[in-house]
Formats: sequence, C-alpha cells, structure tokens
Amino acid sequence: MMDPATFRAIVSGERRGPGGTLLRAMLRIAETPYAAAVGWRNRAYDHGRKEIHAAGVPVVSVGNLTLGGTGKTPMVAWLARWFRSQGRRVAIVSRGYGAAEDGRNDEALELEQQLPDVPHVQDPDRVAAARVVTEELECDLILLDDGFQHRRLGRDLDLVLLDALEPFGHDHVFPRGTLREPITGLARADVVVLSRSDMLRATERAAIRERVARLAPQATWAEVVHAPRALLSASGREQSLEELAGRKVAAFSGIGNPQGFRHTLSQCGYEIAAWREFPDHHCYDRADIEELISWARRAQQESEIEAVLCTHKDLVKIGIEKLGEVPLWALAVGIEFLHGAEEVICQVSQLLQPRDAS
Repeated sequence: MMDPATFRAIVSGERRGPGGTLLRAMLRIAETPYAAAVGWRNRAYDHGRKEIHAAGVPVVSVGNLTLGGTGKTPMVAWLARWFRSQGRRVAIVSRGYGAAEDGRNDEALELEQQLPDVPHVQDPDRVAAARVVTEELECDLILLDDGFQHRRLGRDLDLVLLDALEPFGHDHVFPRGTLREPITGLARADVVVLSRSDMLRATERAAIRERVARLAPQATWAEVVHAPRALLSASGREQSLEELAGRKVAAFSGIGNPQGFRHTLSQCGYEIAAWREFPDHHCYDRADIEELISWARRAQQESEIEAVLCTHKDLVKIGIEKLGEVPLWALAVGIEFLHGAEEVICQVSQLLQPRDAS
C-alpha cells in the first residue's frame, strides 16, 4: 500500500520521471468512475431523488473539500464554545471514522477533553444520531463534524475549510488528487475558511480567495491560523510553549496534513531532530508504541532530544506520559482568525433567531 507521503508526491507532480507519469496516468483512469459516482449522488440530492432529513433544530456542518486534515476539529471546538457562550445546548454529531472498541475515534476523544460539557454522538447513521441528541439529550443546535459530503442530514449552514497547503486537491478527485468531490461542489458552501493561512503570502491567499469567489460567489470568506496554546501531557498537565523553545525535540503525527503540524512546531522555535509520519487516523498498537520508544531512545542518544511531540489527536490514542525515558507532549492548538471573524459570527448568529412558525 502506498504511504501518504508517496501518494502526495505522485499526485502533486513532485515525483517526476516515467514512473511518476505512469502512476498519475493510472490514477487518472481510476478517478473517472469515482468522480462520476460522486457527481451522480450530488445531483440526486440536488434534484430531490434522494431524501434530505431535517433535524428540527439548526444544523451547522463543518467539512472540507479534500482528503486529510484541514483543521476541522479546532473549528468545531471554536464554534461549540461560541454557541455555548450564547446559551445554546449544542451537540456534536459525526460518523466516527476509525472508532475504537469503545465507539469513539480520535476526534471524539480530543473534543471530549476540550469540551466536557458538549455531548458528542458518533454514528455512521448521522440522521439517527441527530434524533438522539435532539430527542434524548434535548440539544437545540447540532454541529455536524465532517459533514460537507454527507447530504442526507439537512443543514442550515455549510462551513468548508480549505487547507492553505492544498486548497484545491491538485484539481483532481481521489485517487488522482485529494478532492473528495469535483471542485464545483464548493458552490454549496455558505462559509469558506482558509486554514493555516499564515503559511502563505498575502498574494497567494488573495489568489485562492479569487478562485473561491468564482466557485462560490455567495460564500462568506475567512482566514484562520492554528495558534499553539500549550504543551499537554496524557494526564492533562500543561506547560508553556516556551519550555522547549530553542531545544531539540523529536516529533511524529498520524494526521491528514503532517506538514502543517511541522510548520507549527517550527513556529514555536523547536529544533526538530527526528520526524515520523503515520497515516491519518492511525490506531497505535503495542508494536507501534514499542517502536516509538526505540525511535525516541535513538533520537535521545544521537541528537540529545529533550522531548517527543505529537498532536493532541495522537496523544489521546497513545495515552502515556513518556516514550521510555523521554517525555511525551502534545501541542494543543486553537483557532485564531486573521480575517473574517465578524462575518462568520454574523452568519452563525442568524441561526439563533426564532424560526418562522408558518
């Protein structure tokens, strides 16, 4: 099976030569039926051939156009806190991709730590999950996590995140690119948010915004960054980001966009002496932990690292304080708006208005 880094090198065109060209041609052939099936499904919803189920309460979908990480979890947490501050009984509904035996996946575990007062129901049948949170838990607003392509549950607002490093999925649907659906699907978005926008120059951000304006002229535009808050241990202890500034660390992640994580670590002033990547939603087993302990020990001996860093999503699955004798910390991040915060708040505020009973 092709690892994520190799796959992206191929579809991006980074891997050149006859081998890369041949692989891209093969992936292009496989792309055609997949894109056709997605297009047929979207048209079926657009024209009423497939039923869209109303939840009975406002639903905000947070999704993306591409495979991999675009920062949905920090955005869901930001929205949940904002709705809670307005006195709403908000709940999160998601599919629960890659859930463990207890029925929770990494996003659920991460959000549970961040939002202990916000119910989170994971179920592949998100219509059924919506009934649970409205009828049994009496919530009056739903955040649909990773819901842009899930058309079966109706929504009142579609917020779509584009990752600054890969906003348009190399202009191809999977497997030739990383788009989940043809780029024209962005026309359904009410709000488009460029995440990790600090990784681009102003002119590059403007070019993305212009293209989005052509695809979704009605959509509100915003730009956010993933701002590091603290270092977090498995037991919940926090220490300041400055504790490791200028020091050597090792780092690993099992997320959709590992380069975004690496960029954030560098911004914190950490010297990355060793680096590992795992597939998105990777489930760490005992063999993985033992291999990470050996890797951390080698990095400590060879490079004198002082800690190992990972994402919060990784830490909640690993659940240990140290890899051997090396401290393990997660980098806790949050959303900060560079542009468009007032416009986004204006959009979501409209959902708090009483509904027309007629």
